[in-house]
Amino acid sequence: MISASWQRSLAANVDPDLHTAPTVFAADELSDLRERHPLHPMLPLLRETLLGFAEEAGHIMIVADAQGHILWCEGSKGTRGHAEDVGLAEGTLWSEDAAGTNGMGTALALNSPVTVHSAEHLVRTYHHWTCAASPIRDPDTGTTIGVVDLSGPIETVHPSMVALVSASARLAELDMLTRMHAQDEELRSRNMRHLIALRGEPGALLSQTGRVVAVEPYGLLSSRVDVSADRVELPDGREAVLEPLSDGYLLRIPRQRLVRRSVLSLSFLLPEPKVVLDGREVPISLRHAEILCALTLQGRLTADQLALRLYGERGNPTTVRSELHRLRAQLGPDVLATRPYRLTADVEADFLAVRAALKAADLPLAASRYRGSLLRRSEAPVVLAERDDLATSVRKALLQRGDGNALWTFTQTDSGEHDVEALEQLVKLLAPDDVRLALATARLRRLGQDD
Repeated sequence: MISASWQRSLAANVDPDLHTAPTVFAADELSDLRERHPLHPMLPLLRETLLGFAEEAGHIMIVADAQGHILWCEGSKGTRGHAEDVGLAEGTLWSEDAAGTNGMGTALALNSPVTVHSAEHLVRTYHHWTCAASPIRDPDTGTTIGVVDLSGPIETVHPSMVALVSASARLAELDMLTRMHAQDEELRSRNMRHLIALRGEPGALLSQTGRVVAVEPYGLLSSRVDVSADRVELPDGREAVLEPLSDGYLLRIPRQRLVRRSVLSLSFLLPEPKVVLDGREVPISLRHAEILCALTLQGRLTADQLALRLYGERGNPTTVRSELHRLRAQLGPDVLATRPYRLTADVEADFLAVRAALKAADLPLAASRYRGSLLRRSEAPVVLAERDDLATSVRKALLQRGDGNALWTFTQTDSGEHDVEALEQLVKLLAPDDVRLALATARLRRLGQDD
């Protein structure tokens, strides 16, 4: 740790023979800096925790900001006099790139507690000193806002110094967290009426740093929102509006005008394919029906991928693009999008409905919706694969279940009318007085004679 700090310090051109740390702020400039610093309210707690030890051990307590500027330096009077001789005083800068390896600067560089003892300091002037320091983080943002340090002559060093300093830093963070929760509660009590006034419109109350204090509905937002502009784009793509409050923000998500999506209904289990767009039947060719089938089954596809699924290895993407151009002109750009090609309407397809009924184990519904082979005149590879798989799935489920009515419906389709096994099971299931028994028996006999 010390070696790496030395390397950083030397890379910043810190002179090991430096006599004193640089002074950045004059005494008359410090008052305003202290008043505005978030650690100012923590001084009583830090004094109570550290100052007694510091004075007894001949040490000084130092509090610096996140850049390493010393804002407060208190403790043993004798030690403070020696400290001022080497620039260990209010208004000086103790970052690594200004004063080399030291407790405050190295703690800030590593963002963790450190002890720098004697000759571990890069600058020889500080070899008679020992420093133990710990960064203090803002519980709201998680960023380091300063550092607390105990420094003193090497003769009075104590091994518990760094533990004591770390504990003091954590107590300060806990106190800031308690204050933050109190401020959040005050923000809610003062401004909840604004959230209620939205009357169901999504919104949130935010702290001045963008932390979500209250939100409606629950789960709408993550823990923090960027409040650097008056409009915010949320992770889901919606735009929110920020309205400043006295101690925070009201975030509103205006109701979006709903854009109704088109409904594309595909009936491809009929003898001839049928397409209905928003209640209007659209004349469709077999090739265009095959394209719609492929996009419905497999989602986003390029022209090359579609060519392979429609024509196999002999497919030509140029031909497919021409077909897609004509189909898009027929359906509209709001239904068929490009790059890649995809359907952007709500698709209702009879072959998907059969799949859904099979998944729900509703065989009567599956049988009623399966009205025949999928695009029965098509030879497209993607259609052939789905056609065979769908017919096999329906047949297998019906034979296993042994539902006479569902099986009768299946045998009236082109997939089941010549299915001997299905007809044989149907004959066994139908009652003797069922008129369908004679029809099924006659068809079974004809199939036997044909064989």
